[in-house]
Amino acid sequence: MADDIPRGPGRPRAQGHDERIVDAAVELLERGEEITVSRVVERSGVSRAAIYRRWPSMTDLVATALDRGRTPHTIPLEGDLLQNVLDAYTTSSSATRETYSEERFRLRMRLAMTDRKLAQAYWRSHVSRRRGGMVAVLRAGIERGLLRPDIDVDACIDLVNGVFYYQFVVRGVTLDDPEALARCREGIRVAWRGMAVGAA
Repeated sequence: MADDIPRGPGRPRAQGHDERIVDAAVELLERGEEITVSRVVERSGVSRAAIYRRWPSMTDLVATALDRGRTPHTIPLEGDLLQNVLDAYTTSSSATRETYSEERFRLRMRLAMTDRKLAQAYWRSHVSRRRGGMVAVLRAGIERGLLRPDIDVDACIDLVNGVFYYQFVVRGVTLDDPEALARCREGIRVAWRGMAVGAA
């Protein structure tokens, strides 16, 4: 990513600037163009100084643009926790695709695989925060005595999410595929059994 820039002091943010800046970055991404401050300024109509106040670098802006349309899983903490996880992970894909296309997902994967700095920025700013729902579920399971108190919560979430990434990246299928969804559901069940109290 070009034109990495430090965040500096300045005036308060103007309403609507964030959206215009991110819209411009998304447009550049989807056209396969390099994202630079100059190009974002040209397309957004927002000043260079305004961009400086919002994103410490173009890498962070690209991470934000790549995340446009993603929403956290909403997972209830009442009732059957495993079923709640299954529902959240495997029944919301259609709604998600309306705001976050497969093309955007694959673009994010491609860029992250070739730019470690971008991958880390994306993790820091977006992915790690979106895991909160699953963290809460696993902690609730521990408190109820359903899940082992010694589980590594981060590792368990990685395990569950990895089942879905494998379908896209390795198998080359999408979650429109009933067999892929069935594998993901079974993967979640297997992981849950491994986390459960009494698991070997």
